[in-house]
Formats: sequence, structure tokens, C-alpha cells
Amino acid sequence: MAVDFNALIEEFKRTNWKEPGTWHAAPKILVLLAILVGVPVGGFFGINQGQLEELEAGQQKEVKLKDEYVGKKKQAINLDLHRQQLREIGTQFGALLKQLPNKTEMEALLVDINQAGLGRGLQFELFKPAASEIRRDFYAELPIDVKVTGTYHDMGAFASDVGQLSRIVTLNNVNIAAGKDGNLTMDAVARTFRYLDDDEVQQQRKAAAKKGGKK
Repeated sequence: MAVDFNALIEEFKRTNWKEPGTWHAAPKILVLLAILVGVPVGGFFGINQGQLEELEAGQQKEVKLKDEYVGKKKQAINLDLHRQQLREIGTQFGALLKQLPNKTEMEALLVDINQAGLGRGLQFELFKPAASEIRRDFYAELPIDVKVTGTYHDMGAFASDVGQLSRIVTLNNVNIAAGKDGNLTMDAVARTFRYLDDDEVQQQRKAAAKKGGKK
């Protein structure tokens, strides 16, 4: 049975949608289909939307928990390795700490720095340790203003000797300028470090806590 679509279209055009009693068969069937499809679909989304959101949230939480589980499992597997690494770090830290002199050894270290320069034929025009140390968590820095004259080769050898001292010494703010008789003049700040004893560490922590409390 052929369907005359033009006739259906004309019928829909003539339909007065405000008066359902005058509708012909085609508009009534269309509205009925819309109700039969729209009501279940609307009910599904209206009733189940909250459950769908809860399901999605549950799935995201499941993924997060799985990731946390995998991460903790890896940590448990590598626990012995982490402990070994901590022991190695502790050993290395102890070795570095031994390179820092204590309070009684600082004077000898200053003499070593001075002798390193004199041994390379440098002339000291200035060798002035700072009036006070700069204290950190477990160590203290002592800046020393240094001014020496000599050849480029002798200054390079002096810097190498300082770097090879048994204690940690660094040269900072180095400035080299041409001097008299073809020699050079080097201005620098040598920094030596020493570790704080237990009493000094406690004092440092109390001072830091007191300073933090004032904030």
C-alpha cells in the first residue's frame, strides 16, 4: 500500500495543534509515538542519572585505589633496596661530615690555607677572616677575604691546592686583575666550613624556633 507523503504533509499543515479533538489519524499517531518514546527515555534519565553519576564516581575511585595499591606494592617490593640506599646515604653523609673541622680545628685550617698560598710563592696582601660565622642547621661558614699577588700559574696551583685540602674550602667571588711587574692580583672570598657540636646545634634549633614563634 503506497503512502502519499504529500497528502500527509498537507494534513499536518492543516492540523490545529491547539485543538486535539480536530486532529486526524496521522497527527494522533505521531503524538502517541512521541509519548511512547519520550516518557520511558525521560524516566530513564531522570531516575537513573544519579545512579549513573555514582557509578562513574565509583569507577574513578576504583582506578585511584588500584594506582595506590600498585604504588604501595612497588614500595614494599623495593623496601630492602630503599633501606640499603638509606644506609649508603648515611655513610656518605658521615664521610662528608668528617671533612668539616670542629671548632678546635678551625685555626689549623686557616694556617693550611695561608701555607697553601705561601707555598706557591704568592704574596698575601690581605687574609682577613670574618668577625663572626654564618650558622646553618648543622654547620657554620667562615668567610675569609683574601688578596694575593703572583703569576697566573701560581694562582692556578694555589686554587688547586685549596681544592685538595682534607677539609672543605671553596673560593668565591674571584676577581683577577693585572698587577705590577707582570704579576696578577686576585681578590676572592675563601669559605671554610665546620660542623656544630651538639650544644651548638641545640642552640641553633632553639633560636630558629624562637624566631618562628615571633612570626
